[in-house]
Amino acid sequence: MRKIIIIAIISMLAALSAACGKTEETGSNATTGKATTNVAPPTTSGNTSAPEPSKPGHAADENIPAAVKAVFADAQSFTKQHKDISTSQSAMIERESGSKVPDTDHHSYLAFSSSGGARKQIGAATLVKAGGKEITIVYESREGKPYIKEVRAEGVAQGFLEQFKGKGHDDKFQPGGDLKAQGVDEAMAKAIAAAVHVDILTMQALYGGPDVH
Repeated sequence: MRKIIIIAIISMLAALSAACGKTEETGSNATTGKATTNVAPPTTSGNTSAPEPSKPGHAADENIPAAVKAVFADAQSFTKQHKDISTSQSAMIERESGSKVPDTDHHSYLAFSSSGGARKQIGAATLVKAGGKEITIVYESREGKPYIKEVRAEGVAQGFLEQFKGKGHDDKFQPGGDLKAQGVDEAMAKAIAAAVHVDILTMQALYGGPDVH
């Protein structure tokens, strides 16, 4: 009887030991599986949020002449453009104006407004020198062609400058004819008229749409 009890106890212990071993192995596999399939992403030290976009500076605007900024007081930004006048364009401009092209590297200044959240061009201007004066010519576009919106020059009678308003590249720029001196010295009037005429012909050649007559 004692022998039977001992054998029974040994059998129970063996079964219990086998059950414990199986449970531990299952637990080990589950842990390994969890570690394999649920690997946490590596952390990055420091701030991981995306950096804010850098705000545009106004360094470029420092190269814009004060005379141009004065014309476009509401502009938030400007762009300076350079365009080369070709030999054929230069010949055409000189033929139609009767004056020399002063420089084949033409500069113009575009003004932009950001009102309403959209960047929009509000005008263009150029600077020319004539008769010892710096002339600011403001342009607007009509059907893709440049027209003079305003001409400014310090120390020049406003009545004379007003006559350039609305002129296009096909118009006459003849002092004593369609342009009255309005108290401006004749030599200066001719110099300013010639410079403005050359410039609008240049703007048409470089930026204007097809000239259909």
